[in-house]
Amino acid sequence: MAARRKVGNLLGLAVLAYLSRAPMHPYELSRTLRDHGDDRSIKFNHGSLYMVVQQLAKAGFITELATTREGQRPERTVYAITPAGRDELHDWLRELVARPEHEYPSFVSALSLVGALHPDDVVEQLRARLTGLAARRAEIQKMIDDSLAEGVPELFLIEEEFRAAQLDTEAAFVERLITRIADPDVGWGPAWAAFHTALAAETPAQPNA
Repeated sequence: MAARRKVGNLLGLAVLAYLSRAPMHPYELSRTLRDHGDDRSIKFNHGSLYMVVQQLAKAGFITELATTREGQRPERTVYAITPAGRDELHDWLRELVARPEHEYPSFVSALSLVGALHPDDVVEQLRARLTGLAARRAEIQKMIDDSLAEGVPELFLIEEEFRAAQLDTEAAFVERLITRIADPDVGWGPAWAAFHTALAAETPAQPNA
């Protein structure tokens, strides 16, 4: 069983990772997260970032190093990772890499209930999804190609490669699913459509308002 962590928000893991490179203040952390594209993997805003920083400090994983002020700007507290924070970072990362987690993506939820739609409607929506997946795949590939051309090491693009592989896998699944529904000889479409026809016949008409 996975350990219950003092700070469980994945944003905290990102903060620990960047502070393991150098001390930073929260504004600098926010800019670094966005510059490195981590906002594509971890949802955050300035408020949630400051909250996580406070939680990490309370847990003893980071500590205040200095407070600075530039001109009329508000004071900024610079934080550094502690030895306990470095241990937490390494242990947390090892767990996430090694142990598969049960996730709840919205598409899986939709598939579990998709029988509520008519099969013709489902096929239409799945084809629209294929178009969207192809567009996202092309966007990611362009990002990878542009980054490589700029000299970014492949190590720092592995999350994008993983996203691309996920999209390839999902697109292949959706194509197979369309075939399983729409195949004229062995597809599920006719029986599925008949179910909806019978259901409509059994459903009482709604009174006029």
